[in-house]
Amino acid sequence: MADSPENEQLDTEQAQAGQKVPLRGLAVWVLLLALFITMYQIFSQNQEKDEKIPLSPTFVNYVERGEVRSCEIVVEVSGVQYIRGELAQTDPRTGRPRRFRTYIVATGDIQEWLKANGVQAEVVYQNPYIWQILTGAIPFLLILGLLYFLFVRQMRIAGRGAMSFGKSRAKLLNRARNKLTFKDVAGVEEAKEEVQEIVEFLKDPKRYQKLGGRIPKGVLLVGAPGTGKTLLAKAIAGEAQVPFFSISGSDFVEMFVGVGASRVRDMFEQGKKSAPCIIFIDEIDAVGRSRFTGIGGGHDEREQTLNALLVEMDGFDTQEGVIIIAATNRPDVLDNALLRPGRFDRQIIVDLPGLEGREAILKIHVRKVKLAKGVDLRRVARGTPGFSGADLANLVNESALIAARRGADEVSLHDLEEARDKVRWGRERRSRILDDKEKKITAYHEAGHAIMMAVQEDSEPLHKVTIIPRGAALGSTMQLPEKDRYTESLNKLLAMLVTFMGGRCAEELIFGDVTTGAQNDLKQATGIARMMVCEWGMSPLLGPQSFGNREEHFFLGREVARSNDYSEETARKIDQEVSRLLNESYEKAMGILKTHRDKLEMIADLLLERETLEGHEVEELIRHGRILSEVERSEGGDASPEAPEAAHDPEKKQTDERSVPGLVPPFSPAPGHGAA
Repeated sequence: MADSPENEQLDTEQAQAGQKVPLRGLAVWVLLLALFITMYQIFSQNQEKDEKIPLSPTFVNYVERGEVRSCEIVVEVSGVQYIRGELAQTDPRTGRPRRFRTYIVATGDIQEWLKANGVQAEVVYQNPYIWQILTGAIPFLLILGLLYFLFVRQMRIAGRGAMSFGKSRAKLLNRARNKLTFKDVAGVEEAKEEVQEIVEFLKDPKRYQKLGGRIPKGVLLVGAPGTGKTLLAKAIAGEAQVPFFSISGSDFVEMFVGVGASRVRDMFEQGKKSAPCIIFIDEIDAVGRSRFTGIGGGHDEREQTLNALLVEMDGFDTQEGVIIIAATNRPDVLDNALLRPGRFDRQIIVDLPGLEGREAILKIHVRKVKLAKGVDLRRVARGTPGFSGADLANLVNESALIAARRGADEVSLHDLEEARDKVRWGRERRSRILDDKEKKITAYHEAGHAIMMAVQEDSEPLHKVTIIPRGAALGSTMQLPEKDRYTESLNKLLAMLVTFMGGRCAEELIFGDVTTGAQNDLKQATGIARMMVCEWGMSPLLGPQSFGNREEHFFLGREVARSNDYSEETARKIDQEVSRLLNESYEKAMGILKTHRDKLEMIADLLLERETLEGHEVEELIRHGRILSEVERSEGGDASPEAPEAAHDPEKKQTDERSVPGLVPPFSPAPGHGAA
């Protein structure tokens, strides 16, 4: 896309400004050097001042005795004539030959007389006034130039610093350095469409104005950290042929009173001069927090800054053509006056990417990575539910580092999966050596989880089970979700509870004892059971009701308490229902393990031998009592290694999963032995 003349002019001015800075610095050093040389010459001349001697008899005696080394006859324009030169004698103070000067009336006879006495003398004509002017003016001019560069230029620079706190710190983004476009942004297609409309409006406003429409004054990008809000703003700058100013919300508020409001006004003044233009404010919650909340004390300076921002966005003196794009991950703390139509007309949700979005993001990030042939990025995308764009970028980078560490020339699928596990749970801790008993308990614990996932119809497909310590877990059992889900069914939640109980039940069934390894399993299961009863109305005894109001505050941004708007009797019933769900899940898990005890022991023994089993291998052990060969698997004996989840439900579309708010992802390991 070609740059507009305005942008080309801006880029040229910035480039010229960047070239002037070193030239000015060089000029300062040149002035200093010239001043030093001039002062040295003047000082040297003063030190070597000629000694005035009379013509007769002193000078005559020096000549006749041969004590004059050299001399010259000087004739000035004013008519003054004198002889200057050096004697053979040395000055005891300086150790140099003595210099002399003697005034004469005529030059003809003197020159002949000097020649007759063996002294060669030349006649020199000079203008002493010019030399006096130069020696007097040059130091003065050099000092003035030095003062100009040291003080006047510093005062100009101070206009952006100590002498001008109220100046805006918004930076004009140089298109020559910003190469990002919408092609470099993936996973947020709806957000791209909405901001694309703004870019098109700036390019061709008549297309929309002929129907009576007006350009939005403000666009608020809302999303979790790492979802690409700032990246989307940079892409807008790369696409739009208008000036793009960028500033952070924290750049407005300083320790001095009135600075924030002044910077807001100056920022909009710059925008109006460059209209149409876009001003991007990152992390606007730093300056746009709600006023008069009564919590956390007052901050008049921040409120004055916010008031100035509100007036500039939609006040009496607003002008068309300045579009504000802001980004935040805390929309709950923003002031209502800032969010109303006329200021931020649109709120664009930049959500976590789904399966298709994650695959597209991975394709963008692997452009600079040398991938091995046959790497299935869709499989990697399916194994990363809940990952943001920043997480996926980190995953690709980690995979490249892992491949380089093992000396490979290409990044393989195994490197990507290892990087995924490292990003989510931490690096393998093979240095944590377990004794045989602990290792055996961990193997049966993880085998219990694996059997729950493989047997239950409503459970997500099993991906991998391992007893290699990773992060805080001694082992982990992982699932590979099949599709994006925005709600969870009752049967699915009950299957999750049974899966969480599988590890504890396996320990009790085999060893007749339990360990602390199920701590995280029980914590997650209890949280899900309580949400089923209190928030999702899934209790037959209490019915479709919601119990307890969450108390959230603007400045805390999280739940700090839950008010009990129900009686003690209801609280007792809630506890009973939570206990019932957990106990029934425990009994069901125990029954499944008793039925498949031989498979439990077989899987645990293989884990002790191999440390890691793939999901399709576990399913083959449960169905056939052994792991099938590649030939048997290709003939349809079981699910293929690339799609073991097809054994669960071949009709299901393999996409991905998104967890319900409040639920833990199905990949969370326990801090002890591990979990689903």
